[in-house]
Amino acid sequence: MKAIILLATLKNKGRSNTETLVEFLGGYMAKQNIDYEVIKLANHSIVPGTFIHMETKDDWPDIYNKILEAEIVLFATPIWWNNHSSELQRCIERLDEVYDMILAGQDSPLDGKIGGVIVTGDSDGVEHITGNIANFFCTIGITVPPYTSLGVIWEGHSKDSKKTKAQLLKYYKDNYVKDAEAMAESLKKAAE
Repeated sequence: MKAIILLATLKNKGRSNTETLVEFLGGYMAKQNIDYEVIKLANHSIVPGTFIHMETKDDWPDIYNKILEAEIVLFATPIWWNNHSSELQRCIERLDEVYDMILAGQDSPLDGKIGGVIVTGDSDGVEHITGNIANFFCTIGITVPPYTSLGVIWEGHSKDSKKTKAQLLKYYKDNYVKDAEAMAESLKKAAE
């Protein structure tokens, strides 16, 4: 079983809070025998647009092919002004062509895939972002089962916080093990 995680941190260098939470969840996914690949979007060239293939060559068609090959698709994003990141928004826009296919009467190439959401932030916004992404997934044919979101709001995620990776992982382990286990179990069950 294969999962693709689109990591939408704005940091192209160094480790982010969202990347650390993805790593934390990844351990529980591995226990469920879910192989996963993390695609750090900030390290890829993804041009603006609403089609899978644009006139300007970029990395999106290859990323899209990895989505097609996976059974599970996870969007991982920090909260910026009560919304998902601009990196993730660009991917959502590039997936708009899938919606065009559905409107034209075709089956979605993403039908049968399982979706989930990972969110980090230091203030409100998890429910808003999770709801928007779940709505988007459902619109393009991705199923969002129960317990497939992991959102962590903590002042330790603030932009000025200097928490180390070890401090972040300790906080997640102390407070979010049951949530991560439930998410990994639900993803596996739904994708079988």
